[in-house]
Amino acid sequence: MSLQMISAINNSSLIQPGFSLLNFDGQVFFFGQKGWPKRSCPTGVFLLDLKKNELKLKPAFFSKDSCYLPPLRYPAVCALRGRTDSEKCQYVIHGGKTPNNELSDKIYVMGIVCKPSKKITFKCTEKELVGDVPEARYGHTVNVVHSRGKSVSVIFGGRSYIPLGQRTTEKWNSVVDCMPHVFLVDFEFGCCTSYILPELQDGLSFHVSIARNDTIYILGGHSLENNIRPPNLYRLKIDLPLGSPAVSCTILPGGISVSSALVTQTGDKEFVMVGGYQCDNQKRMFCNTITLEDNNIEIVERETPDWTPDIKHCKIWFGSDMGNGAILLGIPGDNRQLISDANYFYILRCGGAREDEEEAAQTCSQTSTEDPGDSTPFEDSEEFCFSAEANSFDDDDIDTYNEDDEEDESETGYWITCSANCDIDINTWVPFYSTELNKPAMIYCSNGDGHWVHAQCMDLSEGMLIHLSEANVKYFCNEHVDLARGLQTPKKVLPVKKQPMKPLRRKTSMKIATPVKKSFLRRLFE
Repeated sequence: MSLQMISAINNSSLIQPGFSLLNFDGQVFFFGQKGWPKRSCPTGVFLLDLKKNELKLKPAFFSKDSCYLPPLRYPAVCALRGRTDSEKCQYVIHGGKTPNNELSDKIYVMGIVCKPSKKITFKCTEKELVGDVPEARYGHTVNVVHSRGKSVSVIFGGRSYIPLGQRTTEKWNSVVDCMPHVFLVDFEFGCCTSYILPELQDGLSFHVSIARNDTIYILGGHSLENNIRPPNLYRLKIDLPLGSPAVSCTILPGGISVSSALVTQTGDKEFVMVGGYQCDNQKRMFCNTITLEDNNIEIVERETPDWTPDIKHCKIWFGSDMGNGAILLGIPGDNRQLISDANYFYILRCGGAREDEEEAAQTCSQTSTEDPGDSTPFEDSEEFCFSAEANSFDDDDIDTYNEDDEEDESETGYWITCSANCDIDINTWVPFYSTELNKPAMIYCSNGDGHWVHAQCMDLSEGMLIHLSEANVKYFCNEHVDLARGLQTPKKVLPVKKQPMKPLRRKTSMKIATPVKKSFLRRLFE
């Protein structure tokens, strides 16, 4: 096993914990940065250009009939490969966090529709589901199994916000593990069915799942309620006859107490598991080889790479499978330095499969991350998965994403201090307006370069807030309204129009030369 450091020479701030990688025919695409790009790439999908140990991101393109794909963080991602070589590879994307820190319950299928020369065009379709639709979540896994010539997606685990009826001021944004239900999703008919298995007592989050044919192996995971990482090892078997599907679960020995581990495939039946956490604030520095047989799984410990001092001493790490027996690892930069990179990246090569070897199994692992905006370090709630290959690219003609287009969440995020009297806190915020659910209402102040303020802090009634949002008028917050009034030009008062006096018409019979009339006119105008 070899460890090699790589350099992110542009757009390194986009590569934050929570992203995913999608591998289409050997080309790797980055998905799900934390912020909202304004112009260049609103979906957050970029071509990952990795050559000569340098990493670049270039914006991807979508067809006109594609639905909007938000830049989700920590979704469950899995390759949806056809049974034949002629069928194109697609990716299933479910759940995850939006940039507003909301949880998504939508499921998307993303694939390539056009690949002329060097410009690849994607199409994303949102799937409408009926039946037992899984709730919005993150930190879970999705896999595709094949049985009797049919395929279904299997969703398990993850975390979600506590139900609205149980939310209090102190626990408004708290998360809980989802119920240990197994969801089967049939994309052909758009139906979803949930199964309750007695062997699954905990809705584990950030576990490792490996799917092969009609079997899924679930390893490790973290239980938020008990704050433990039980050494669980489950085998889910999915049978798809003509009638109703049959789902069975078997508890196997030989599990490992670990969460957030990374898995890469090194052979037709061989995988390598690296890293993760064995307890709070303690990384798991060991590696294991996982071998799958028809109905058996074998896990043995193997040699560890020569970890660098930075990796050994860092408190968190994140990364995932890059394909061909390689894993991408990231660690936070040194914040003690005045100038430092946000993250440092390494490629861990475990050896094994050739580049043109067809993958007979699919891997999906939840990996550790830290989101400084809404979590604490080492918490398993900030994790993600991605699967890709490390390849070189020649797409130099694709425009590079302009990092200046990225919005600064410290200025435009909902969890800001909008004024001196602002008391909105992510940990204590509760809805104030009937239209609010997961975030406080905000309004834009037009003073200077403009800034966002909370409508509640500005003492706006809900009716006035709705009126201002519908009207095409500028708004000034409480701190700038007087200044704005002082800068306004007073309205110009139009002079009163005077009707011109009509000239007197002289009558031919009128005589004005008499002395009496002359004296009268003289007194009138004196």
